Order: sequence, then structure tokens, then C-alpha cells
Amino acid sequence: QVELVESGGGLVQPGGSLTLSCTASGSFSSIVAMGWHRQAPGEQRELVARITSGGSIVYADSVKGRFTISRDNGLNTVYLQMNSLKPEDTALYYCQLLGYIGSRHDAYWGQGTQVTVSS
Repeated sequence: QVELVESGGGLVQPGGSLTLSCTASGSFSSIVAMGWHRQAPGEQRELVARITSGGSIVYADSVKGRFTISRDNGLNTVYLQMNSLKPEDTALYYCQLLGYIGSRHDAYWGQGTQVTVSS
């Protein structure tokens, strides 16, 4: 069983900043990567950013230069610092963990935290 607890969403004006955090707990053997996806109404879920246990990072082109992902391996926590937010960043943001329970590799999801960018 894996649980992901997200926090940090909210309402912010265009140009503002928010920081999301996600902490994982449970019986996983190892974490391969943690990251964030988002889904706007009527749209497909898309990758925002991902960081591996070794520190490799991938960003969506739409957030490069504005968002920063970081991770505290000791706390099993991943952060997403979001700056210069735009209305098109409005979405439900989901934390994802890629990891192993025993020998089984799987993807786990949080419940989502809403980010709304509006004046």
C-alpha cells in the first residue's frame, strides 16, 4: 500500500507563485522517480515534471524556466516550485510515484490538488 499526500494548491493571480509538496508513505521497496502531472477540464493528463532518485529531471516544455522540481529523498517528499504562473497553468495537479513493492513495479497517484490562476 502506498499513500501520497499532496498540499500547496490554491488560487493565485497571474504572475504569482505557489509551491506544491507531496509526501509518500507505505510499503514500497524503492522509489524510481516522483513527479507531477496535471489535468485541466476537458484535457488529458500531462506530465509537468519528474525527478528520479538519481536526480535526473524532465520538464514539460510549457513550464521550463518557470517551474522547479526538487526532492528530499530522506523524507520521500517531492516539491514543485511554480513561478510566473499563467491562467493556462490552471489544473488539478497530481503527484505520481514510480517505484517497487517487492519486485513489482507500478505507478501510484495522489488525490490531486487544485491550482487556479486567475485575476
